[in-house]
Amino acid sequence: MFNMINRITLSAYIAAKGYISDIKHKLKTDERGLSGVVVAVLLIVISVLAVLVLWAAMNNLLENWWEKITGETGSGSGGSPGFEVE
Repeated sequence: MFNMINRITLSAYIAAKGYISDIKHKLKTDERGLSGVVVAVLLIVISVLAVLVLWAAMNNLLENWWEKITGETGSGSGGSPGFEVE
């Protein structure tokens, strides 16, 4: 009984190991999906860089607008001008 269980376990292990080895080999040699992954990563990097450049360029402009609108600098945590926070 134990001999049969050992054989079944061993054959399942060998089959799974061969299957995983086959998948690894196919993934290593398959180059079809590589360009799609590269394009996706490049698009993400370009998007992040574009947002950072726009934020750096617009930061002073937005701060100037905020000062003109509220009459104060910072995030505006002090309340709106003309209104008292109790």
